Amino acid sequence: MKTEPAALAAGVADEQDSRAEARANLRLMRSLLIGIFILAVTAAFYFGRAFFMPVILAFLLALTLTPIVRFLRKSGIPEVVSATMLVLFSIFAFASAGYLLSGPVIDLINNTSSIGQQLTERLAQFKRPLARMMDLAHQLEALTETSQEPGVQRVAVAPSGILSTAASNILDAGTSITIVFVLSLFLLASGTLFYEKIIQSFASLSQKKRALRVVYDVEREISHYLLTVAVINAGLGAVIGLGLWGLGMPNPLVWGAAAALLNFLPYVGALITILLVAVIALISFDSISYALLAPAFVILCDIVEGQFVTPMVVGRRLEINAVAIFIAIAFWSWLWGFVGALMAVPLLVVIKVFCDHFEGLSHVGNFLAAQHVTVVEEEANEQDSKAAA
Repeated sequence: MKTEPAALAAGVADEQDSRAEARANLRLMRSLLIGIFILAVTAAFYFGRAFFMPVILAFLLALTLTPIVRFLRKSGIPEVVSATMLVLFSIFAFASAGYLLSGPVIDLINNTSSIGQQLTERLAQFKRPLARMMDLAHQLEALTETSQEPGVQRVAVAPSGILSTAASNILDAGTSITIVFVLSLFLLASGTLFYEKIIQSFASLSQKKRALRVVYDVEREISHYLLTVAVINAGLGAVIGLGLWGLGMPNPLVWGAAAALLNFLPYVGALITILLVAVIALISFDSISYALLAPAFVILCDIVEGQFVTPMVVGRRLEINAVAIFIAIAFWSWLWGFVGALMAVPLLVVIKVFCDHFEGLSHVGNFLAAQHVTVVEEEANEQDSKAAA
């Protein structure tokens, strides 16, 4: 009789162990499936970039213009009319910027060799400590060239099909741009149809309400962020362009547009703009001290924008961890090149806002948040946004 409780306890322990092992195996299987899914999505994005890149750009453009469409709808203008006006204005702005910037940019590209030579001559006084290293490099190169077998000739294969490749690239770019604007027009003109289709996929009324709340919260926060950041970057580019024009920099419109565009790449974009402006200023002005005023002005504008304007207007809640930003820029630039790098931070904000609205993904949103943003602050801000809604 005394062995029955012990046997019963042993059976319960074995059952608990088997359940724990089953749960561990289930978690492992889930992790493996998530990893396989991520790899599959990455491969699909890489090989299907001709399709996915313009589609995602269209969604980001539609989210950016959505607050304006809603404001005009409250004023009595239908979504179709406002969406058409905004898309046509975007096309006009894009075409005008391309036309105005094409000439100076092509001149800069054609004069790259002369710019490099002028910069080398200008910095010759700073190059003396490195003269020995340069001589050593030239000697090693000479030894490498003379070490080749006599009679062996170098064969240079000239690139073929340059015109056909350029025509193909132009055609692909034109197709992608057309998809972006046409799809964004349909997304903006559809109004709430897209949200209604999402809600109809749920059965119960509580699930419909929760899905509607999440969809509207995510859309509102992302659209507000994208539109605000786009306006801030445009203002930053205008200020930098006017300031460089006042300093006498050549092609100030190009550097203002470059600053506005590259500012979608936090840290990296500002550094690239500063280096480009510094190089052109050094070869454009006689005095080195005066030439340094141009990059110093760009640094001042970037500090004011990054430390005061953007945090005050956008808020701290949507700030992203710097490590996550660099990883995202590196990943998307490898995936889709320069366009992917520009889309990296907006997509990261989309992922963060989406994760903040689901308890199972809150740890991902917390990881993506900046270090000084705590979970308590995020929950408080989320409750305030729900109360305001």
